[in-house]
Amino acid sequence: MADSDTPRTRPLLLPDAIHQAIKPGTALLRLETTSLREGLLDGAWWPRTRDIETELSALISVLTGDLGPITRVGVDASAWDGLPTRLVIDGRVVHLDSDPVGDDTVLITRGRNDHFALLLVPPDTTVDAAREAMARAVRADNITQAAQILIATTSQPEDGAADTAG
Repeated sequence: MADSDTPRTRPLLLPDAIHQAIKPGTALLRLETTSLREGLLDGAWWPRTRDIETELSALISVLTGDLGPITRVGVDASAWDGLPTRLVIDGRVVHLDSDPVGDDTVLITRGRNDHFALLLVPPDTTVDAAREAMARAVRADNITQAAQILIATTSQPEDGAADTAG
């Protein structure tokens, strides 16, 4: 069969939804809304705890629906309460790599070599700061590294002492 006779399937792409709660009251996921994937980051994830098994299971379940099977996840072990080498999520084995990506990024691998980089918003981030960081991360023209986005959006004003005065 010639290559031209092979039926072509449309590749799975990031969804057009601006943001999505993975579970009500828990993690929030935002993905870039363009199929071109031009920015440094493909999305942002704001887990509510540092329990990798609970948080990552929900994330992978959602991403699998939009992207197809996820095979690997690269995270910084220091950002989580324990890091197994693999998880079984929805009946599939997902390998976890403790990559030196920094605790501000999660690398998702679909198939053998298709990577998605997500900004990892720390669980204790305020709502306003998390939303701002996630909005910056998903811009198609974003050229700012994840760590710099978090610094810019979570910095407290110099006069923050006024909040503690009683």
